[in-house]
Amino acid sequence: MGFSIIMNNPFYIIEPKGKKVPFILSVPHCGTDFPAELIGDYKPEMASKPDDTDWFVHELYNFASEFGITIIYAKYNRWVIDLNRDPESKPLYNDGRIITGLTTTTDFFGNDIYASEDKIPNENEINRRLENYYWPYYQKISELLEERKNEFGKVLLWDAHSIRRSVPTIQKEFFPDMILGDNDEKTAHSEIIKAALGNLSAGKYKINHNHPFKGGHITRYFGKPENNIHSLQLEMNKILYMDDSETIFDEERANNVREILRKTFLDLIYTLEKI
Repeated sequence: MGFSIIMNNPFYIIEPKGKKVPFILSVPHCGTDFPAELIGDYKPEMASKPDDTDWFVHELYNFASEFGITIIYAKYNRWVIDLNRDPESKPLYNDGRIITGLTTTTDFFGNDIYASEDKIPNENEINRRLENYYWPYYQKISELLEERKNEFGKVLLWDAHSIRRSVPTIQKEFFPDMILGDNDEKTAHSEIIKAALGNLSAGKYKINHNHPFKGGHITRYFGKPENNIHSLQLEMNKILYMDDSETIFDEERANNVREILRKTFLDLIYTLEKI
């Protein structure tokens, strides 16, 4: 089994190539498409290359299906609706940082993305986008997690992200290479967190834990270790797998990252069996 498109749904699924394991990989911010009914609402120069996209992250993790992992990734861009934000627009952080919202009107740098003010979604339009693009993604993850939990008794969700090395609206300093988030160790068993941190830190990359990102809404929503559903978020610098301009995929850099990710995933699968 391989790549498959789920028609009329705002996501793609890559089925496991080998025996299934209790591990689901989510990539909510790699989507580049805009629904036909909305594309004209955005500034053409912005929509043609939406800068806040987690470019190529689903390609970076292309090895995961070989391990029996199911991959779900977004079809539509986060500017349509951000799958990793609270559906009621409750802030994920209360430390004064500026981050884009559920249906943002600007990019990370504060540039307007809509062609005009009358194109900005109102409450009815936000609810429509939630129904058509947001909740179907969550419903599919829930379905996948329940399937694996029923089969294996436990399951891990890995939410994969990337970000520019520098986003001054979030913090003035450069981000570390990778940031593992688990909402202050609330979304996964301690042994799973330990395994992830240990493997990620074994390479040449600088790894932070829960700072400045603790995991977004997906990690916090699904991660219920007391219910044998564990969740982790990994944020990484785009420069780790793209060129210095953070616009072009760099296969050599990507392969270096994949080496660490492969070891991490194999150990996480092993750790899941033990806990």
